[in-house]
Amino acid sequence: MTFIPYAKQSIDSADIEAVTQVLQSDWLTQGPKVAEFEAALSEATGAPYVVVVSNGTAALHLACLAAGLKPSDIGVTSAIGFVASANAIRYAGATPCLADINPETGLMTLETLQRAATRPKVIIPVDLTGSVPDLPAIQKWATAVGATVIEDAAHALGATYQHEGCIYRAASCVHSDMAILSFHPAKQITTGEGGAICTRDAKLYECLLELRTHGITKNAAKLSTQEGWWHEQQALGFNYRLTDIQCALGLSQIRKLDRFVQRRREIAALYDRAFPHMRLRVPEGVKSAYHLYVIQVPRRRCVYEELAKNNIGTQVHYIPIYKQPDFARFNLGELPGAEKYYANCLSLPMFPAMTDLDTNRVIETLQSILRR
Repeated sequence: MTFIPYAKQSIDSADIEAVTQVLQSDWLTQGPKVAEFEAALSEATGAPYVVVVSNGTAALHLACLAAGLKPSDIGVTSAIGFVASANAIRYAGATPCLADINPETGLMTLETLQRAATRPKVIIPVDLTGSVPDLPAIQKWATAVGATVIEDAAHALGATYQHEGCIYRAASCVHSDMAILSFHPAKQITTGEGGAICTRDAKLYECLLELRTHGITKNAAKLSTQEGWWHEQQALGFNYRLTDIQCALGLSQIRKLDRFVQRRREIAALYDRAFPHMRLRVPEGVKSAYHLYVIQVPRRRCVYEELAKNNIGTQVHYIPIYKQPDFARFNLGELPGAEKYYANCLSLPMFPAMTDLDTNRVIETLQSILRR
């Protein structure tokens, strides 16, 4: 019986050929494929400016720095999500604060955000599993208190949401100042490792470009002298560049984004019919990209172990961030929505290469376990 993992990349001959062509070219890094991939991501998200970086965590870090986050500030993110969202706040020297979530959706809400902090400098809503929280409401409140909104759209490339009769794409930055993406192999498209920051703000874009490359600028208008070789480090930046090799893979992958997301939605529909009372609820008006498919299952540990015995991989997304030992110093306490969500959450296999036969095997095996 073959093993079905909870996630898996989809790589084909076109992807391999795209990478091979770059390996045979004159540019392995800092070449033309970087700008081409950024342009493709701009088209896919609707955000005018995109800066690709080495991974999603680097994207969060640079977004926090571009927002001006500093040690005296507070940054808020969701209690349920990967630790990178909270760690990025800490990388900037600021204090992390966690907002509770709606246990039915796994998402931060305006109410839980307002309870978490009264005057945050940065707000990082997490698009958990590929669903988008109420970004328009969050942005409106953020504007009122002077906060910068960084949408953590690492799960949500290809997702959409509705507001006042219009449809918006995740990471479009219509209702955020910046948004970040991740291209880890489990995501909708992959570059191996990789990430991006999207924005509609030209000044933020220029800042992010410099932060990505050591804080160095070659912009003639900013330089103190005009020798052809001259460049200046005008701020402390990082080497968070993405290679042309990775961008070539990303370009090949993004051409299949719609197909990948559509297949994820088809698998989710099969799961929805099988587990209508266990599935995580997708908010009204949202079309999830289904990076993950999470259910609320009784006897989770038993179910997890029994599925593993049947060669079916599952995972828990996520342990509440405040349960991590390294966050104990912040005295974040416990949050009831996060506790309720975490008690029974389990991610079922979800990736485009899954066949209906694979999906039905997961469904039938899980149903059999639950009947015992």
